[in-house]
Parts: sequence; C-alpha cells; structure tokens
Amino acid sequence: MKNTYESPLNSRYASPEMQYLFSPDRKFTTWRRLWVALAESEMEMGLPVTQKQVDELKAHVEDIDYEAARRHDIRFHHISTDEVYGDLALDEPRKFTELSPYKPSSPYSASKAASDHLVRAWHRTHGLKTTISNCSNNYGPYQHVEKFIPRQITNILAGIRPKLYGQGLAVRDWISVEDHCSAIWTILTRGRIGETYLVGANGEYNNIDVLRMILKLMGRDANDFDHVTDRPGGDKRYAIDATKLQTELSWEPKYTDFEEGLAATIDWYRAHESWWMPDKAGTEEKYRKQGH
Repeated sequence: MKNTYESPLNSRYASPEMQYLFSPDRKFTTWRRLWVALAESEMEMGLPVTQKQVDELKAHVEDIDYEAARRHDIRFHHISTDEVYGDLALDEPRKFTELSPYKPSSPYSASKAASDHLVRAWHRTHGLKTTISNCSNNYGPYQHVEKFIPRQITNILAGIRPKLYGQGLAVRDWISVEDHCSAIWTILTRGRIGETYLVGANGEYNNIDVLRMILKLMGRDANDFDHVTDRPGGDKRYAIDATKLQTELSWEPKYTDFEEGLAATIDWYRAHESWWMPDKAGTEEKYRKQGH
C-alpha cells in the first residue's frame, strides 16, 4: 500500500498554512496554546479529572486576554470539540450539526462547553471578532501516548498487549490532524465572524475495528489484545456533519483513507521512539491504577 500521508508537523511536508501558524515569529500565541491544549487532551482522558488537569486548563484560560484581542481588533478563533454535544445512539443516522444542543457528559467536556459559551458571550457583549470550530477525534503524529490510537501503537512497539475499553463498541469520527488544521486555516481566513463550524471527515469507526486495523497493519493477530474496564460515563458515538463548512467555505478533507493514514501514523511512532518513550511508563501506570 502506497503511503501518501503527510505529517502536519514535519517541516519537509508541512503546508504553508501550518508553517505560518506554528512559526515562532507569528502572533498566534493564544491560537497555538489552544491547539496544543486540544491536541494533548482531545478525547481519551481517563476519568476522574485530576487537579493537575484542572490547574492546566485554568492556566490556559488565564493566558487568554480577550480584552486585548478586542481592543486591538484581533480576530479570535476558538478550537473546540464535538464532546460538548454529548453522544449519539449507535443505531441512529443522526449526526451533530451547528444547531445540536449542548449535552456534555462529563465535568471534562462540560468545561469545554463552558469555554464555547465564554467566547460567544465575548462576541455578543463586547464585539470580539470570534469564530468557533468543533472537531471530531484527531489522529496523526505527535499525539500523546495516552490517546487511544497512539496508546495501541506504542503498546505494540513496547511489547505490551494493546488495551480495549469494554467491548470496543464506542464509535468515534476520526480525522487527520492535517485536515483539521486546514479546516482551521479556512475558517480563520474565510469564516464569517460570530459563526460556528463543525469539522469532520466522515471517518466513523468503532474502537475494536480501529484496534484490529492497527494490529493487522503491524502484523499481529486480530485478537492479540486485552479487554479493560470501560471508562465511567463513556460516550457511545460521535459523528460530525460538516456540511456548513463544506458548502459555505468550500473546504474538503484531503486524507480520507483512514487505513492509509493509520499506516503512516504507525510509521511515525516507529521512527520517533525517543519522542514518546519517556512518557510511556508513567502513562501506563496511570491507566493501570484506573483499571484501564
């Protein structure tokens, strides 16, 4: 299988948009902080939320000076998540849209919902030039080993059996981090002020199918994993309808072959052991104490 996936954070392949947004001389400090917060905590945090996580979230929020952005007429883009909408039934065709009601399932996702409301309040009350994007689950390089996909990949690379929450029936809507970044850039440059856009790539898979795809790509037996206790309050299904973003701003995902993207992600973790290995033992110990 030909590997055409391009890492968003590899300077050899990075798009002009990525190079611009992440270059140190750009005035996107707050934007970059928000992106890092999302990438580091996107979907797979174990519960309960720790005080350390609360303190880190508070630090990120306190770093954001909304008044300065308003005073200097700076556009403010807030990167959020589909977790704020709660979950969907496994057997229903419905997907989240910009009109879906907020129904966060955990204190963690409730804090993300609160940040969305805060941004909208600054727009309505103080005229801050805002846009919001709510994205589905990201995957790709540089994702922390506590997240579902890199945890399974690095477990296999480290000689540890992969772990599957419950029966693995929870469905997530996967999108390449590169496609997420291209969507953010599109919204930043062409999105209407005050609007919200949902970002997704029609990549719905349940966890057991994703794990078995990883096992296949890494030459392992399809049942070479352990079932562990499901997380409390785990959402059943996320699914994004990105019609507004696609029709209004003419955005389309580029990396839609999920298996190909997984293969490239596996290659990246295999080649960058020095990046993820220092966090591996501590992360697995945390999960062991939580029964995961």
